[in-house]
Amino acid sequence: MEQTSRPSFDGLTVASFESRRSREMAELIQRYGGKALLAPAMREIPLSENSAAFEFMRRLQAGQVDIVILLTGVGTRTLLQALATTYAGTDVAEALKRAILVARGPKPVAALKEIGLQPSLTIPEPNTWKEILSTLRQFGALQGKRIALQEYGVTNVELIAGLRALGAEVFAVPVYRWALPEDVGPLSAAIQEIQAGRAEIALFTNAVQIRHLFQVAASAGQEEALRQSLRGVVLGSIGPVCSEALREAGLAPDLEPEHPKMGHLVAAAAGGYKKHFESKRLKAKP
Repeated sequence: MEQTSRPSFDGLTVASFESRRSREMAELIQRYGGKALLAPAMREIPLSENSAAFEFMRRLQAGQVDIVILLTGVGTRTLLQALATTYAGTDVAEALKRAILVARGPKPVAALKEIGLQPSLTIPEPNTWKEILSTLRQFGALQGKRIALQEYGVTNVELIAGLRALGAEVFAVPVYRWALPEDVGPLSAAIQEIQAGRAEIALFTNAVQIRHLFQVAASAGQEEALRQSLRGVVLGSIGPVCSEALREAGLAPDLEPEHPKMGHLVAAAAGGYKKHFESKRLKAKP
């Protein structure tokens, strides 16, 4: 009876950006015949350390916020969860009722609904900063209005500039569950290895890893160079959310396991990378 050969990375270098389970990921990669390049891309921040969230609540309760703009569903939930470490949910809901609530699309709307609130305004598609400004202009004058802007991830400088140009006072409320590692050295080193063509496969287990990877690259002026280099790397994504983050970064995932588990991702990459390897390496050539 013919035996099926075990999937193998065949000695290639596999970059992993997993943090909490980085050692386990390294063992998996090595078990499948790969060389692990470890670059932890995240560290968890306790919700209670989101100081901007508590300053936001203080201003709300003091009547110092006229409009609240909620940009993302996950950011809205993280904001509410951070406040829940100190305040009762009913107190948060009552404070939010004092302001005009603006939701950028259906996901913040759903997050508000979970605490019994509805937005005063919902931004129409395609839900960009331009639609936010246009909708607020139609709603009324912004001169002198105090606006709290919930952020999750990259600051939207165009939106802030646009609001201020209309006379508004903008208070950004960045809320995070994840931050960059205190030591970004391994991440910077991985970027150099990828750009030098010394990593043939990259595995992502969380969408935040992708954002942080490009954040570190951008700080060194290497964002576009990294993007181009990654187009020559076989990219494995653990699931749909991670795959969407890759697409937002201008990249296409090559592999996604049937089950969103770390072991399944490594196995799928070891067994399927050859289908993409040659074409990806050609893209990497100048």
